[in-house]
Amino acid sequence: MFHMPCLFHALTGLYCPGCGGTRAVKYLLQGKLLASLQYHPLVLYGAVVAALELGSWLLAKRLGRKELYLGRESLFLYTGLGIVAVNWIVKNVCLVVWGIDLLSVPLL
Repeated sequence: MFHMPCLFHALTGLYCPGCGGTRAVKYLLQGKLLASLQYHPLVLYGAVVAALELGSWLLAKRLGRKELYLGRESLFLYTGLGIVAVNWIVKNVCLVVWGIDLLSVPLL
């Protein structure tokens, strides 16, 4: 399988905020939710948020009740940004401080 290297990781030895995202999508599509979560939690979070938003929008549209639509885009966006920041910090701390490479093999 072709693996596109991360330029940020190649230059610094650290993970970029998006490192692991492609593998997380791959594992999510295979139904391996925990492995997807390990590689990049934003992918699973994004899938859940997209399903909730779409489901609530369709339900509100179908029943003609606007109050059923979640419409919490700002909350979901800021939560996603927080997930990316925490994921980035945790993976780099594990790598640099403890020598644990969380992206080397799926642990979960």
